[in-house]
Amino acid sequence: MVNTAVSLCGVPLDNPVIPASGTFGFGAEFAALYDINCLGTFSFKGTTRQPRFGNPTPRIAECEAGMLNAVGLQNPGVEAVLSQILPQMRTYFKKPVMANVSGFSVGEYAETCAMLDEAEQVGWLEVNISCPNVHGGGMSFGTDPAMAAEVTKAVRAATKKPVIVKLSPNVTDIAEMARACEAAGADGVSLINTLQGMRIDLRKQQPVLANTFGGLSGPAVFPVALRMVYQVYKAVRIPIVGMGGVSSAEDVLEMMLAGATAVQIGAVNLVNPFAGRDIVRALPAAMEKYGIQNLSDIIGGAHHGA
Repeated sequence: MVNTAVSLCGVPLDNPVIPASGTFGFGAEFAALYDINCLGTFSFKGTTRQPRFGNPTPRIAECEAGMLNAVGLQNPGVEAVLSQILPQMRTYFKKPVMANVSGFSVGEYAETCAMLDEAEQVGWLEVNISCPNVHGGGMSFGTDPAMAAEVTKAVRAATKKPVIVKLSPNVTDIAEMARACEAAGADGVSLINTLQGMRIDLRKQQPVLANTFGGLSGPAVFPVALRMVYQVYKAVRIPIVGMGGVSSAEDVLEMMLAGATAVQIGAVNLVNPFAGRDIVRALPAAMEKYGIQNLSDIIGGAHHGA
């Protein structure tokens, strides 16, 4: 019988499948459809210190092999998450959850993470320095190694739980970004966030998105994401959470062979709300097909002899 268990920053997971932040809300809508405890965990909706309405509409644009989004971190704010949402979450999710955090200053990142650090159900803090859809925060920290290190250092000093820094693909050298975060105290990195893109409405002859640009996700970005995970694995010693266009058990195996310890699934949740469950169910057969007994044994396996 195959073994799908892995350990992420010292926290055990039954399997490496993790719905990505922004595609799974706080889990309640999906918990109404199936028992989400079958997942390794999930990364909940990106949370900021204060509530955010997000960007004006339209926020979503379709494209071949993917989608563009410019939601802009709409969320109820960390105080509502702590006082209302996490207590509700305990009724339908019994495992440690990954808290995704965004901010608009170093101090805001540290304060929000410190507040979430006190929540018993939070197992990891995923620090998003890579959102391309907000101005003055998010990706502005994730495209400069010195600023990424500053945020990482501040969050690390303010928290006790594992800190995983979410990296942007919209950089020249993602390995340099990962090394900067590792040196500043990150316990892990997750990558990639969305690539910047846009669509133009031919009838109106203007951008489809009110924000003009949005984040491209879906199967189109998988080869790019896989390449970046492979590069970062060679650059750092801390665990990697791989993501970007993952939509099958085979994609999970590829990500892990490239160097990921765990794998997030994003846009596919919006196409098929049962995707997480289906991928978890399909993993054992995929492992048997390729002669894999223990999933943790293949992490970085594509680098052997390279």
